[in-house]
Amino acid sequence: MKLDRIMIAAPASGSGKTSVTAGLLNLLKRHGKNPASFKCGPDYIDPMFHRSVLGTPCRNLDTFFTGEKITRYLLEEGAKESGIAVLEGVMGYFDGLGFESSKAGSSDLAGMTDTPVILVIPARGMSRSILALIKGFLDFDPKKCIRGIILNRLNPMLYDRMKTMIENELPIKVVGYVPEMKDFVLQSRHLGLLSPDEIGSLKEGIESLTDIMEKTIDLEVLLSIAADAPELPYERDHAAYREAFTDALAKADYRPDPSEPVRIAVAKDAAFSFLYADNLELLREMGAEITFFSPLADDKLPERTEGILFPGGYPELYAKELSQNRSMIESIRSSAGIPFLAECGGFMYLQESLTTIDGNTYPMAGVLPGHTVYTGRLKRFGYITLTEGRVFGEDVGDIRAHEFHYYDSDETGEAFLAVKPTGNRSWRCCAAGRTFMAGFPHLYYPANMNVPAVFLKRCMENRTSDSI
Repeated sequence: MKLDRIMIAAPASGSGKTSVTAGLLNLLKRHGKNPASFKCGPDYIDPMFHRSVLGTPCRNLDTFFTGEKITRYLLEEGAKESGIAVLEGVMGYFDGLGFESSKAGSSDLAGMTDTPVILVIPARGMSRSILALIKGFLDFDPKKCIRGIILNRLNPMLYDRMKTMIENELPIKVVGYVPEMKDFVLQSRHLGLLSPDEIGSLKEGIESLTDIMEKTIDLEVLLSIAADAPELPYERDHAAYREAFTDALAKADYRPDPSEPVRIAVAKDAAFSFLYADNLELLREMGAEITFFSPLADDKLPERTEGILFPGGYPELYAKELSQNRSMIESIRSSAGIPFLAECGGFMYLQESLTTIDGNTYPMAGVLPGHTVYTGRLKRFGYITLTEGRVFGEDVGDIRAHEFHYYDSDETGEAFLAVKPTGNRSWRCCAAGRTFMAGFPHLYYPANMNVPAVFLKRCMENRTSDSI
């Protein structure tokens, strides 16, 4: 499969990857290139910016969650109708599982998918020192994926001299620059950037950024770098994906019925927005019909709900409104017996109460025991593997997941052992039973397809007596 592709990476977080990626996606869209977008690693918010630009889902690619063939397949399948794939990196280019390894980082994904990399370097306040920085990255890159440089936050008057200096002394192309844009800054909170819906005039800001990039980015050079990407082995990767998919259905003893799909209600609104596009696609591929509902605004669950998914998000920002919607809470409580999955924010919502950053405590759904409070610091961060537990009463093997939360509960659950991929840390987590699984960990279903298969099987088993 021939797929033009590039990755936008950087030396560190805060370098401007997301802004540059959003502007570049819009620039490519303007020029009729029909781009598809991807985000490296476990991230929900950056993909929202991609989607706000393109109007199509941004998909995640994560080498910790999926092996080489399936990771490539997800890239190939997600971009097969596009003219070019743009991957946004995570953190610094070589940052991965920790100090011990670059595995699961941007460099790992670029190498695994043979994707040329454009390194975004904040150049403000630098002259010749930038040569040492760039040379260090080029020398440290084992697969030599870094093919171009974008100079960010650079005084326009310095660009020609800096570009000439870099290209004269190092074997790298400078693709262009982006000046300081004080009127367009993506602000952050404790879980990352503010979401696109919270940023006033986001569309206008991205359009202004794109207007500038029209003049400062050499699109012809960038496209030539993307076109140099080698072909991908689509047929082989697709076969690996289908084998994992088929094995998961067989292990769960679950057979989708296309004539009667399992109706899954997914919470989706300003409070619950952390949804992986590939999770929803895999559920659909396994025979689910997805319908969305809002715990903030709706009075009850959708009709004929046979399973419920409560994703993460920002319930703490809307705790009062969620607590006051007693009609929805009663609808959820009355759905006892219907299988559900709840992650992080969804888990917090289903507990008895939530104490927010301002110290106010609000009653929540009370489906699960426990009281959640703001801790003032990051409680858990990064990848984990869930072991020693059962999903909907069945053994599905180890589950790779991730956590990132500032809130904690006095009832985090004991159903699984969470083990960090590096070091010796582990802890018990998650509540689980025959009809539910809930906890702070976020799941990426392609990492273990047995999880959605068992979930849908249980939903199908319960449909006759318990669906509402």
